Amino acid sequence: MKRLGVLMSLLALNLIMVLPAVATDYDVVINNGRVMDPETMFDDVANVGIKDGKIVAITKALIKGKQTIDATGHVVAPGFIDTHYHATDVFASKMALRDGVTTGMDLEAGSFNVKGWYDEKAKSGWQVNYGTSASLLYSRMAVLDPETELSAPIDFADIQVYAAKALADGVQGWADKKSSIEEMNKIMQIVDEDLRQGAIGIAAPLAYMAKGMTSYEVFEGQRVGANYGRLTSVHTRYHLLSETPTEAPIAFDEVFTNAMLLDAPLLMAHNNDYGWWEIEEKLQLAREKGLNMWSEYYPYAAGSTAITAAFLRPSEWVEKKGYKYEDTIYDPIDDKYLTNETYAALMKNDPGRSVVVEFPYRKAWMNHWLAIPHMTIASDAMAGVGEDGKLLPWDADWSEYRGHPRTSGSRGACFRMGREQGIPLMFTIAQASYWPAKHLGDSGLESMKERGRLQKGKVADITIFDPKTITDNSGFKVGQHGIPSTGIPYVIVNGTIVVKDSKVLRVKPGQEIRFPVEAKGRFKPLKLDGWLDKHTIGLNPDLLEHLHDDTGAGVILKGDKK
Repeated sequence: MKRLGVLMSLLALNLIMVLPAVATDYDVVINNGRVMDPETMFDDVANVGIKDGKIVAITKALIKGKQTIDATGHVVAPGFIDTHYHATDVFASKMALRDGVTTGMDLEAGSFNVKGWYDEKAKSGWQVNYGTSASLLYSRMAVLDPETELSAPIDFADIQVYAAKALADGVQGWADKKSSIEEMNKIMQIVDEDLRQGAIGIAAPLAYMAKGMTSYEVFEGQRVGANYGRLTSVHTRYHLLSETPTEAPIAFDEVFTNAMLLDAPLLMAHNNDYGWWEIEEKLQLAREKGLNMWSEYYPYAAGSTAITAAFLRPSEWVEKKGYKYEDTIYDPIDDKYLTNETYAALMKNDPGRSVVVEFPYRKAWMNHWLAIPHMTIASDAMAGVGEDGKLLPWDADWSEYRGHPRTSGSRGACFRMGREQGIPLMFTIAQASYWPAKHLGDSGLESMKERGRLQKGKVADITIFDPKTITDNSGFKVGQHGIPSTGIPYVIVNGTIVVKDSKVLRVKPGQEIRFPVEAKGRFKPLKLDGWLDKHTIGLNPDLLEHLHDDTGAGVILKGDKK
């Protein structure tokens, strides 16, 4: 049946191809390009007509428009979609555009005050399509670190400021403190409100909260998302660890089991470390059972993260794993490797600083990721900061960026590596655009059902590239971090040319990627007596007075039995 559906789609497209083009006042025309669509597997030289932000013609006939692009020798592909995109500032978005990105969503870290976040983007305008998730990290910070006084919308671009505020009293509550039932209910109420406001899913960067976030709070967080049928994007609790009983795949099993039981979508963020093979096998088995689950990777043997990451603490990185800071942790701001002393100083003075973490063992794995179905390209792009650690203006020079080169080069690197390894071009395009759009669309996100495809009637998010020359150019040396990818001369967002002749134009056609705002939230607070009524055969209510939560913080909340 699947083959029949693909065949019918191809026949429909072929009918379009042979009919003469209707005389239409196209806004943009792309002539002579190799049109490639991963959903229907259509692959042929054709002309594409765009009007009012949509693809309205795919034809063999020569067509004309207000703007015309000659794509001879180039691929005309669905715009690249990044689901792990912390680059929520203007300069980093400019780098992403040069790498072919048309949609960037931070699903792994998310935002606080999602309504305000979308309102700000709509007011300022954005060059790429944008979206965010409800953040368990920021919601925990709001409750467990009240000194941060969170209320305004924040995202990864603000992490340095608020991480420092949270640590001012010497305790990172969001990372290290276990929530009482009362606190957990407050956290989940915040998350639910952000979901009500259209957040794409739950952002669960558990590795940064491994000490404080209990397994039941993780379950509750995923359940709040499942109430809306939305995904959890997870950076798992034991990411990077290989020692039993803290193997990385065990942490995956924690969220995998929850998602399966809750019948909720799951996105495994950057599955590029120990145990990835086990996780990919389980995800493939899950999809065979009809579950909406997939993963991401980026093509680098080094990562980037905030210095506060729990796995970088001396007890974990140095004592447990046997690494040395001076060999593995590079600070792109100061342009040098850390020592025990400079690590401690950064933790005290700049706990939001992002550093580069080297993992040489990844080199042997990277080519495999290029060939795994539904393992999508997602850059984990970092904020566009300069040598002072502050966000760069839009017109800064590429050489001024200080950060991980994946922000500027992930797609260029993947297409280059795929070409070198003989990966079918259609497969790499699917990793870059179709599969993330399909899985998000299958979760009910209507705007993603219209993207990630190169078909008549779909949104005109389009990346045009030279399959023979597309490549990354950025590197880890200072001055090279932000050098743009080449071989991607045109990028179109919602029918507007944003990159022309490899130059980013000052236009802002980006649209929000978001669920509809709902009138009422769906969260129901957890109450012990209600839980007991549902899951036991009964208990003397007088005994409730003597039950305590696992933190010893006092009597667990009581409430009306339901």
